[in-house]
Amino acid sequence: MELVPSPQNIRQILTLDTPLIDVRAPIEFYQGSMPSAYNLPLMNDEERAAVGTCYKQHGSEKAVALGHQLVKGDIRDNRLAAWREACHHFPQGYICCARGGMRSHIVQQWLKDIGIDYPLIIGGYKALRQTTIDAINNLSQRPITLIGGCTGSGKTTLVRDLANGINLEGIARHRGSSFGRTLEEQFRQATFENHLAIAMLKKADQQTHWILEDEGRAIGANSIPDPLRIQMEKATIAVVEDPFERRIERLKEEYFDRMTHDFLITYGDEKGWAAYSEYLHHGLSAIRKRLGSQRAVELTNLLDNALAEQKTNGNTEAHFAWLCPLLIEYYDPMYRYQLSKKEDRIVFKGTYEEVMQWLISC
Repeated sequence: MELVPSPQNIRQILTLDTPLIDVRAPIEFYQGSMPSAYNLPLMNDEERAAVGTCYKQHGSEKAVALGHQLVKGDIRDNRLAAWREACHHFPQGYICCARGGMRSHIVQQWLKDIGIDYPLIIGGYKALRQTTIDAINNLSQRPITLIGGCTGSGKTTLVRDLANGINLEGIARHRGSSFGRTLEEQFRQATFENHLAIAMLKKADQQTHWILEDEGRAIGANSIPDPLRIQMEKATIAVVEDPFERRIERLKEEYFDRMTHDFLITYGDEKGWAAYSEYLHHGLSAIRKRLGSQRAVELTNLLDNALAEQKTNGNTEAHFAWLCPLLIEYYDPMYRYQLSKKEDRIVFKGTYEEVMQWLISC
């Protein structure tokens, strides 16, 4: 069957961060959503499950009747009030449900009944999602240069500062190592891909060549989509080679100074310190087997001493006692081994500034 072209420019809607009033149930939204979407569901998870069961057992008509029975009175009024407020707050937005079907039409009609004429996404989330899938498939085919370098080389900062850089770790909310988690929960895979696609779409008209950090197959819980990963495995690589001292200063600022601040601001002094301590212990524990049990115990003791000193006088340099051997004995050898297998793809090596200048001039 021939597809009828949509009169809506879905790509433009996404790249302009057009607000989307997503009326799907919370579980659907959690499993996959767009960056500019706000979840104001027609039915909650329990209501949706009940209607779904009714549909399977008794058909569409009974299921619709049950839905109206579940969403009535104060429940209906409260949800309608939330949609009305969102429409006033986002006058240029759209209503969105799973496929642009019954749920978005019901919400649209209820709003119309109170004098609000608000458009919906034709095809719903499915149409939006297909646009992001197509975008990754197509835009991944453009030339790519990866930025490599040992831990602490400033690769993420470099990517973030380049006009054609796509910050995969920023989008994934994870820094890609055993110590990589941030205070933000990672997205589910579909949502991660949607954010990635839109980041690429926003730059697609001005940039024809992507700069990405040299990553593995996954960044924390998020996998790099196959079309992009396949191109990354063939991409040329520019390697940052900064002095060890400069690298540990970057790591001090990012993993100790900033993380301490973020944990304390988020959770308060007592709970924040406990969460920060647990974060560092969890990162070290995650690579315990690779370090060997005895060495892991030794480094954990050094970590505990560093935490005690930091708590007493605020000195985060105390962590160098375990960080430096961890880099020298584990992370640096591991990355250099991985890089040795890509030697034929390396096209430039230099300091952070030299790599930055080379990438800008390419």
